Amino acid sequence: MILPQRTLGRQGLAVSCLGYGAMGINFLYGRSDERDGIEAIRRAHELGVTLFDTAELYGWGANEKVVGRALAACRDEVVIATKFGFTEDFGLDSRPQHIREVVERSLRNLGVDHIDLLYQHRIDPQVPIEEVVGAMGGLVDEGKVRYLGLCEVGPETLRKAHAVHPLSVLQTEYSIFDRSVEEIFPTLLELGIGFVAYSPLARGFLTGAVKSADQHESDDTRQNAFPWWHRGNFEKNYEAVQELAELAASKGSTVAQLSLAWIMAKGDHIVPIPGSRKVARVEENVAAAGLSLTPADLRRVKEILPKGAYGDRIIDGRVPVWV
Repeated sequence: MILPQRTLGRQGLAVSCLGYGAMGINFLYGRSDERDGIEAIRRAHELGVTLFDTAELYGWGANEKVVGRALAACRDEVVIATKFGFTEDFGLDSRPQHIREVVERSLRNLGVDHIDLLYQHRIDPQVPIEEVVGAMGGLVDEGKVRYLGLCEVGPETLRKAHAVHPLSVLQTEYSIFDRSVEEIFPTLLELGIGFVAYSPLARGFLTGAVKSADQHESDDTRQNAFPWWHRGNFEKNYEAVQELAELAASKGSTVAQLSLAWIMAKGDHIVPIPGSRKVARVEENVAAAGLSLTPADLRRVKEILPKGAYGDRIIDGRVPVWV
């Protein structure tokens, strides 16, 4: 199967209109079976997905190894993205030497000779972004990396970074529940930078399987970390999802498919990367590529949640501020 293709950035990075985020296989969302993750990744590829997203942080190499094993047989048909920037005590380190060390480990973990798309996972306030992107660009020159991206940054940082070496992608959380990054979209269009939306299903809230915080496993961060699940917010957000589900049903789709189609309708330079450890969910998500939304559908989504979900988005223990 061939999914419609989208180009991220002006450097020619072509990927499927919908990707796959592997984080949940090894990180944040409770126990999992890596065999299920491999099966889900391979099924996504069979269905036409070509962009696969991982990071050193996700299990300190364990996630990269799963992605590498799953895609070994089709390596030349896919785009593998990974990230650097954290230390094992969850500190930040984007010094050039650390970047190089992480990239060398990632190449070994993935079992590849180059990384297609390399992101700085989070800004390191101790290292100027110009120095970070300069080091990343050096890895491009050496052939170890092909395209560059940043995560969770604002217009000022994008401009500084892009002036050092062209960026292809900004990755930030984006969904019907959280639209704050839309204020950065004009800068992306001006600079010709693509956008990858992580957590496009609002960390599972925009699915038919949403559960209250106390129903999640104790090692699932949704248990207490995300205000969308807090008492008072959860009930309002749950009600909104039921209204979204009614709209989805009127189009013969699920609320997850509606949510992914909503993101893809926001621009042809935008690619969501939903992740799932279940093949059935992967199949459901990929089918969203065939769902077209009308202007009336988009207006109805805005009527249901005019400003996004109830409760702030918390990331790395804080509400994000773009710089």
